[in-house]
Amino acid sequence: MIRRLLVANRGEIARRVIATCRAYGIETVAVYADPDAGSPYVAEADVAVRLPGAAPADTYLRVDLLVAAAVRAGADAVHPGYGFLAEHAGFAEAVVDAGLTWVGPPAKAIAAMGDKIAAKALLADAGVPMLPTYTDPDRVDAFPVLVKAAAGGGGRGMRIVRAPDELAEAMASARREAAAAFGDGTVFVERYVERARHIEVQVLADAHGTVLSFGERECSIQRRHQKIIEEAPSAAVTPELRAALTSAAVAATRAVGYLGAGTVEFVVTPSGEFYFLEMNTRLQVEHAVTECVTGTDLVGLQLLVAEGGALPATAPPVSGHAIEVRLCAEDPAADWLPATGTLHRFAVPGVSTEFRPGTGDGSGLRLDAGVRDGSVVGVHYDSMVAKLIAWAPTRAEAGRLLGTALGRARLHGVTTNRDLLVRVLRHPAYRAGEIDTGFLDRHPEVFAPLVSPDGVRLSCLAAALAGAAARRTAAPVLASLPSGWRNVPTGPQTIGYDCPSGPVEIGYRLGRSGELVTWWVRPRPAGEAQSVEPDPVDLPSVTIVRAEPSRTVLEVDGVRLDFAVHQVGGTSFVDGPEGAVPLTELPQFPEPVPEVAEGSLLAPLPGTVNRVHVVAGQRVGAGELLLTLEAMKLEHAVHAPVAGVVAELPITDGTQVDTGAVLAVLTPG
Repeated sequence: MIRRLLVANRGEIARRVIATCRAYGIETVAVYADPDAGSPYVAEADVAVRLPGAAPADTYLRVDLLVAAAVRAGADAVHPGYGFLAEHAGFAEAVVDAGLTWVGPPAKAIAAMGDKIAAKALLADAGVPMLPTYTDPDRVDAFPVLVKAAAGGGGRGMRIVRAPDELAEAMASARREAAAAFGDGTVFVERYVERARHIEVQVLADAHGTVLSFGERECSIQRRHQKIIEEAPSAAVTPELRAALTSAAVAATRAVGYLGAGTVEFVVTPSGEFYFLEMNTRLQVEHAVTECVTGTDLVGLQLLVAEGGALPATAPPVSGHAIEVRLCAEDPAADWLPATGTLHRFAVPGVSTEFRPGTGDGSGLRLDAGVRDGSVVGVHYDSMVAKLIAWAPTRAEAGRLLGTALGRARLHGVTTNRDLLVRVLRHPAYRAGEIDTGFLDRHPEVFAPLVSPDGVRLSCLAAALAGAAARRTAAPVLASLPSGWRNVPTGPQTIGYDCPSGPVEIGYRLGRSGELVTWWVRPRPAGEAQSVEPDPVDLPSVTIVRAEPSRTVLEVDGVRLDFAVHQVGGTSFVDGPEGAVPLTELPQFPEPVPEVAEGSLLAPLPGTVNRVHVVAGQRVGAGELLLTLEAMKLEHAVHAPVAGVVAELPITDGTQVDTGAVLAVLTPG
């Protein structure tokens, strides 16, 4: 029996494993790098061991440090979570060699499936259908193809190539990203299936010869080949296809001599043919949807198998439907640029359970989050901050429940992909089940913000009124006067905000009784001081029902609208009927900002310069790759916006840069 278990992971993953251990009466040990010292999972574990440093290579990817931490903390077992070293055969071997129980498949099985090239050969012999695969780029004779990393997962090291002249650079870029993420830069090339669906099967196996399938998951909504919305079961899988997928998944599991939880992934063509993609020798991020429709604790079954126990003879039936979204700190409208900062507020309404399975029937919301109010999202680790899962009797009900809860969530301080997720869930094509891995490319409309331009204007007015109310509440004298009261009634109040669509100025005039006489919004060019004269605009008639420091209620053309306003420093986070709008107050008289040379290319976020491809004085063409920047475990390419000459290049390989740092100066021409 396992007495004390070390979780060799962080964030939401660690909290998920700790939750099951607590329910099973197993003590837990957390490990944490310096940026994670204040994370929720560290406080939830019974004991914690520091891994000095910040970079994964110095902390969570150090086999020796993790095994030493387990021994020092008195653990008798190790759970790898998912990600980091979860699919590292050497880690599994080191844990077993230290006399500890490994909660995962045997090292031999991990090694066999960890090399995707060897795995394909092994499972092809077991009768599992395979796509044409190449290790020699010169043998690729048909396009499009997909360049893939031989190790790891999560979409890293993947590149779609549609023309022969793009293959060499795609493979080089994929090698760099794979080496940085997994310590192995081996890549291969596979035929790319257009309009494919990504379907995976959850399996569990024990030492007594039982292999169970817990059904399939639909994982076709992806960005950069990484899943962002998953569901179980798949609306597109027929009973016949389900039986064939299950049979292939069980055959693959038996061929490897597998133990524990694993996932066999397939690509399904529009005509219904399917081919093996890879086998993940760990629990998947999206395991929660399977738990919700089966009422099964998959982590609990992992522990059972690790202790030598026997699985039930059959898997529980699937009941209802579950959909999961991955809430990530990133900006979809800015090419998925990762975001950092402090989460001043993180609250999702209606959550019925956290980190635990659903009941297998009924309806509910499950939240698996690695963050809380005040958590800092940094640059060292993955951008995912939480998963929100809805389960209901039908797919339509689950999607509606999830979209509504996500749209009403209070997410203040860090840019996320929330708006895009909500728009996908509400999109007619998604609701109709018309999805595949190219869904986001074909539906650019889902990248639009949830809040309309009129909604943004009303949010600005709500923030301005709430801010004025806060100042009146704190006023040392004459606090009873209505905000904005003037001896001269014609005097307006104005304030500038930097909002997602750009800087604006909001102005309004109140009567002697505090009623709203008029209001206006106009664009405010960067660096311009406040104006005192309104521009005529077509705005709805508004009556102030209530204006408090944290809440503004407006009646707009006879319809009452409620806005929650959360002020942090100079920023107001406004949650209204349409969605959320962050508004940063602009100074009345802007301070001068340092000038940068014309043609400067600036770092979009903190990170490390991975590789510089040009030298100062070099002439480059428009779109040519200048350098790559690594941040949040992903590689970001910086291309020349126009043709010209590289006039300055103040960085080299390995340079650490902050947001706004000059990466290069390009002279057009």
